[in-house]
Amino acid sequence: MTYPPNVRTAPERASAQPLAPVPVSVPAPRRSAWSGSTARLRAAATTEPGRLQIIGAALAALVIAFGAVTAFEISGRAAATDDVVSRSQPLSAEAANIYRSLADADTAAASGFLAGAQEPRDVHERYEKDIKDASRLLVKAASTTDASSPSGQEITKLNEELPRYTGLIERARANNRQGLPLGGAYLRYANQKMSTELLPAAERLYTAETGRLDQDYDSARAWPFLSLGLGVVALGALFWAQRRNYRRTNRVFNHGLLAATAASTVLLLWLGVGHTVARSELQDANVHGQQSLDVLNHARINSLKARANENLTLVARGAVLTADGKNDKYQTDYTTGMKALREELGAARKLADDSQGSGPVADAISGVSEWQGRHRTARTTDDNGDYEGALKQIIGPRNSTGESFNRVDEALEKALAHEQGEFTRAAEDGRGALGGLPIGAAALAVLAAVAAIVGVNRRLSEYR
Repeated sequence: MTYPPNVRTAPERASAQPLAPVPVSVPAPRRSAWSGSTARLRAAATTEPGRLQIIGAALAALVIAFGAVTAFEISGRAAATDDVVSRSQPLSAEAANIYRSLADADTAAASGFLAGAQEPRDVHERYEKDIKDASRLLVKAASTTDASSPSGQEITKLNEELPRYTGLIERARANNRQGLPLGGAYLRYANQKMSTELLPAAERLYTAETGRLDQDYDSARAWPFLSLGLGVVALGALFWAQRRNYRRTNRVFNHGLLAATAASTVLLLWLGVGHTVARSELQDANVHGQQSLDVLNHARINSLKARANENLTLVARGAVLTADGKNDKYQTDYTTGMKALREELGAARKLADDSQGSGPVADAISGVSEWQGRHRTARTTDDNGDYEGALKQIIGPRNSTGESFNRVDEALEKALAHEQGEFTRAAEDGRGALGGLPIGAAALAVLAAVAAIVGVNRRLSEYR
């Protein structure tokens, strides 16, 4: 069968029509976990139950952060306070005792030498005790100090030089017993070693340990600003949540949020009051304890050095002059030491805050005046050529400068014991003010977080 030319069969018409495009599915872009979480959070925030869940989580996180930071910061302050009480201040006191023992040993050695071939038994025993005390304290300090630290290096130097000093003293004694003038030379050489090597090393050790004590003071007294700031923010958030709850439900209290607010308030008050009390007690320990101890230690050291120079003035008999060659070196050093002693006693009297502290200082000031008067008399006697008379006025048992020196030394020892007790009492009170706060902070934070979640869940239950 034939068809007209303009007529096409069905298959031809189908083949002549353009093909329809095949639809291609394009995969949706992947969403990151963060964007997914953000989207879910945004979706949840559009409903009241979702917003309540976010508020509860935020409140719990805030109070937990408040408690954790408080526990961390106060633990550091408590550790620094404990270091002040049990480590740095005792080490500073031991360093001062090392200095005092060495200076007193030098004084006793000179006094024993002046007494003649037969050294008085009590003077010899005092010297031996001082050397033993210094050695024991050096061993103790070495056991608690890093050998490579500045303090450790000074301790090593003292341990090396102390046997050399005692060896020189023994040679001076041996020559003195035989009546040989060489004994005086050995004694002056020993004093030079003590003055230029041992005592400066002991002073540097004392300065280093006192510097460490100051650092511990600063660490213990630093305000916990981060904890206080977080506490204020947490309380502000809790008050806002309760106000929001009141405006939406017209209910005055939400027991859970109220408990969380109470726990956070207790923690913030405990933190503020406890740290304020600790700072106050540590300040009292520093001003009325450590500062007084520092001044009194220097006063006692200067009194010991002045006494040693006074004795050596008679031992040398003008053989050792100052750098300009015009004056007796030991007499000049004695005058300088006594001037410093008077200044330090004046400062100690100002720092003393009670009669138990000021009384011994007043006795020491009176003893210094007596000492200087007797010293002038002894110098006049010696300048007039009466060496034996001057010697009696210096080391005699009655009305001597040695008697005045002992009076000053005993008064200073009593003042030091009192100020040490004042320091210990105040520092321990400061440490006690922080006691239990780190653990209490953690417990109160957990309690506040649980209470906040319970309070929010109570509201959520109304939507179920």
